[in-house]
Amino acid sequence: MCGIKREGEWFWHQTRRDQFDNLEKHTQWGLDFLDKYAKFVKERLEIEQNYAKQLRNLVKKFCPKRSSKEEEPRFTSCIAFYNILNELNDYAGQREVVAEEIGHRVYAEIMKYSYELKAERKSHLQEGRRAQQYLEMCMKQMDSSKKKFERECREAEKAQQTYERLDNDANATKSDVEKAKQQLNLRTHMADESKNEYAAQLQNYNAEQHKHFYIVIPQVYKHLQEMDERRTVKLSECYKGFADAERKVIPIISKCLEGMVQAAKSVDERRDSQIVVDCFKSGFEPPGDYPFEDYSQHIYRTVSDGTISTPKPEVTRIDPKITMGKAKGKLWLFGKKPKGPALEDFSHLPPEQRRKKLQQRIDELNRELQKEIDQKEALNKMKDVYEKSPQMGDPSSLQPKIAETMSNIEKLRTEIQKNEAWLSEVEGKVSQRSERRHSAEANHLVAQGRESPEGSYTEDANQEGRIQTQPPVHTEFDDEFDDDDPLPAIGHCKAIYPFDGNNEGTLAMKEGEVMYIIEEDKGDGWTRARRQNGEEGYVPTSYIDVTLEKNSKGS
Repeated sequence: MCGIKREGEWFWHQTRRDQFDNLEKHTQWGLDFLDKYAKFVKERLEIEQNYAKQLRNLVKKFCPKRSSKEEEPRFTSCIAFYNILNELNDYAGQREVVAEEIGHRVYAEIMKYSYELKAERKSHLQEGRRAQQYLEMCMKQMDSSKKKFERECREAEKAQQTYERLDNDANATKSDVEKAKQQLNLRTHMADESKNEYAAQLQNYNAEQHKHFYIVIPQVYKHLQEMDERRTVKLSECYKGFADAERKVIPIISKCLEGMVQAAKSVDERRDSQIVVDCFKSGFEPPGDYPFEDYSQHIYRTVSDGTISTPKPEVTRIDPKITMGKAKGKLWLFGKKPKGPALEDFSHLPPEQRRKKLQQRIDELNRELQKEIDQKEALNKMKDVYEKSPQMGDPSSLQPKIAETMSNIEKLRTEIQKNEAWLSEVEGKVSQRSERRHSAEANHLVAQGRESPEGSYTEDANQEGRIQTQPPVHTEFDDEFDDDDPLPAIGHCKAIYPFDGNNEGTLAMKEGEVMYIIEEDKGDGWTRARRQNGEEGYVPTSYIDVTLEKNSKGS
């Protein structure tokens, strides 16, 4: 009976021990999974950081270098691209926010919680192992007392058999019987003591076993279960925190994307084209028409007998080499301008470009002058403060700086005056020309009226011979102005056709627009006009209807 009960108790205990080992393995798996997720978060964090870093490097690579103002973007397509780069830089910042949020809210908490769970698990497992070891010790004590009781019972049985054998033996002496009886009593007493000890140990073991399986171990299991559930909840919170880190930046990222869309919508191809026109227009006059060279004059020298020919005055012919040379001198305006050394007054540039450069330089000098003036006022105020309160500083220590500032102001003013003189020279009034002629289109109409379709000339009552009109050829462009005052109006014109005015120095006009004439056509087919708002430029003579004032027609 004792053996059967012992086997049953041992099997139950062994079963519970196996469950303890399984729970130990399960909690270890849970911690390993937590570490695995922490590793995943760390690698995702590094990906976000590297992504943001690469985006910032990309933006930095393609952003314009602010080394000089010449490289500042002016075209709407470039400005839109740089705005997109700025939005992309903000987007990279949001990726950094995500990485930082994941690092602090998820990864750091997981690592801290994993460390705490490992320490807690170790404590609970040690508590369970101590309980198991104590129960095993109680069981060993109970088993030892049981074996001792069993041994003492066998010894008592042997002593009883010996006593009965001697008591029944007639040949046995009385002393032997008494001795056997004493031995029997001793063994019986020892067996009773072993029995009591075994009963006490058995009772103690049963109590400890009940406490172990119904109180201690369930408490350990409960703690392990709570720990594992907290681990699961923590994982759930981290999953949610991971998503919240992304959700928080979605509004700002949406604004970044919206900014990119707005930048794309801001691209204006017309404005970019106008910027190109304004950038490269030179202000020079286009080259004039090539003159007609008549090689058929010898045909009219042979006439039939009896025919009286009208004397023909000699027709002035222009050397084609000179004409071509002069014409070729103008063609660079529409091609590639020859490069030359950059001059301080920008005289190597076309008039319109020269005017822009000088105006830009004057604006920059004025800004620098204003800074120096502000600095001078600040130094004077500081000097006054030092004079009123000597303990704050020595007024004489500011004198060198004030003198240097005054010197800079004088230099800047001199430089501004010099550049303003150059600007006035460019924008000034054109000097009085030696001869003014009618427009090339008017001359062409006169020539058409005198020439027949067959190439012969019609007779004129006021003329004795055939006259061929050829416009004089300008040797160079008049890009230098003599006076500082704006040119006076010598008439007005009305646009017959619209004109885009895309070339440098030209003036766009609409059909029917009325403008002032400030310079007649000099034979190159262009007339200088001025709008009501003061904007000046050249327009094609054939595109306008010109009306000159009476006091200016003879000039």
